[in-house]
Amino acid sequence: MTTAEIVERLIAHKLLGSVSPSELMWLATHGTLRWLDAGEQISVKGMEVRSLNIILSGHVGLFIDRGSGPVKVIEWRAGEVSGMLPYSRLTVAPGNSIAMEPTELLAIERDKLREMTQECYEVTSILVHTMLDRTRLFTSSELHDEKLLSLGKLSAGLAHELNNPAAAIERCAALLQFRISDAEDAARVLARVALSENQVAAIDRLRIACVSSKEALERGPIEQMTREEEMGDWLMANGLDTQYADMLADTDVPAQALHELASQVSGEALGAAVRCAAVGCSIRKLTSMIQEASARISNMVTAVKGFTHMDQANTAETVDLGMHLNNTIAVLHAKAAQKSVEVTLEIEPDLSPVYGFAAELNQVWGNLIDNALDAARPGGKVNVVVVAQRENRRVVVSVFDDGPGVPVDIRDRIFDPFFTTKPMGQGTGLGLDIVRRLLRHNDGGVDLIMHPGQTEFRVNLPVAGSRPA
Repeated sequence: MTTAEIVERLIAHKLLGSVSPSELMWLATHGTLRWLDAGEQISVKGMEVRSLNIILSGHVGLFIDRGSGPVKVIEWRAGEVSGMLPYSRLTVAPGNSIAMEPTELLAIERDKLREMTQECYEVTSILVHTMLDRTRLFTSSELHDEKLLSLGKLSAGLAHELNNPAAAIERCAALLQFRISDAEDAARVLARVALSENQVAAIDRLRIACVSSKEALERGPIEQMTREEEMGDWLMANGLDTQYADMLADTDVPAQALHELASQVSGEALGAAVRCAAVGCSIRKLTSMIQEASARISNMVTAVKGFTHMDQANTAETVDLGMHLNNTIAVLHAKAAQKSVEVTLEIEPDLSPVYGFAAELNQVWGNLIDNALDAARPGGKVNVVVVAQRENRRVVVSVFDDGPGVPVDIRDRIFDPFFTTKPMGQGTGLGLDIVRRLLRHNDGGVDLIMHPGQTEFRVNLPVAGSRPA
């Protein structure tokens, strides 16, 4: 294709067709025509971006692997430009640029861009505006995808965290049906027997002893087994059904109370009295477990609501860091438990609030603590400590872990977009980049500090009321 023909193609280009003929001629004479088949790569992730690509026909997509396989994040068609742009800080490709169909483009090599900015003012002006639009689009896409990824990890953890108390409630409710039936049967037996006042008093004393039981919760497995054997022996010695031994063992009813009851009541009435007391104790225990499990679910819902800030608009406000850090740790509890990691929160008494966007700050804490939990390798024990304290007119939140740390040769790259030390499919390389961006939006900052045997991510934020008007 001749230079004149290339100029004619550029005149029809949607983005650059309006510039002066002399600048189009410069592009035509300094560019290289390339024809790409469908599936052919223009640039490869991690490799240097070599050129500005003026797309004359066809369709190009940028694919980035953000943890679950390649995803198309941006696409360009005929009349648009891709690749290196003037004054851009882009050096290496964040993903693979692939021709989606047969594509024709005019490539301006990287080493000619400086000359282009000097010779082609109109082209440069258009491309700078294009770069700004692309940056906004790319940033929006990054934030959206990172939020979806965070939501996916959060949902998985919450499903596990909520499943345990929900299953406990279901089990306890099912057992309650049988226990209530047992209690009704025992009550009918006692109703048929004419009991004296002394006998009723003995039964009441056993029942009260069952109701006030507390020590059973503190017994170890061996102590509990021994207790069950003792209760079983007593029931057998008195000719009673031993199936209630485990329920009696869950109480701290002393043997003296049982002996006293046996001295006052005998036969069918004794069996019914013991059964009624044991079942009553079991019913109270089951209702207590249901109440505890329900409270766990309620507390988790409250923590998630506070973490996501879902019931409030995303506006700047006074933020209580203690409450929000607690919520973040609560929603990540399942992951910490799975990795056998203990997360400790140390908050300075009467810590000053900060002023910022609560939902954004929660995303910061979520990313940093999640990364600290990821520092726990299989078979290794890692402790995570979160410390919040005031330093002059700033509040400093430090997330410590005693994992393997960050190698010296990559410490200056960890905040770069798409840079990750995690295995393929487990990290996007966006978490720390987004942490830094969100903190800048909240007039804060973040630093990596390495201590002997310990890694610290140190966040600083302005105390509420300390920002200039």
